[in-house]
Amino acid sequence: MSILYLLIPLSLILLGLAVWAFFWAVKHDQFEDLEGPAYRILFDDDDNDRPAEPRRSGEARDDTGDGAESPAAGPDDEGR
Repeated sequence: MSILYLLIPLSLILLGLAVWAFFWAVKHDQFEDLEGPAYRILFDDDDNDRPAEPRRSGEARDDTGDGAESPAAGPDDEGR
């Protein structure tokens, strides 16, 4: 019976901490977007999964996907 004198205040303290944590999460917008992270995995670009292409020093990388080469900008073209 004397254990109840310890367990009841301890449970009230834990309840108070849980309520505080809930209101802190609401205040800091933790429940703002619940569906976004679930859909984000479906639209992954997989850019990090591709191996890095070795670049030659005179060519620029073509990220447009149309097959046309971009003009390479050298370090001398920076101020022009």
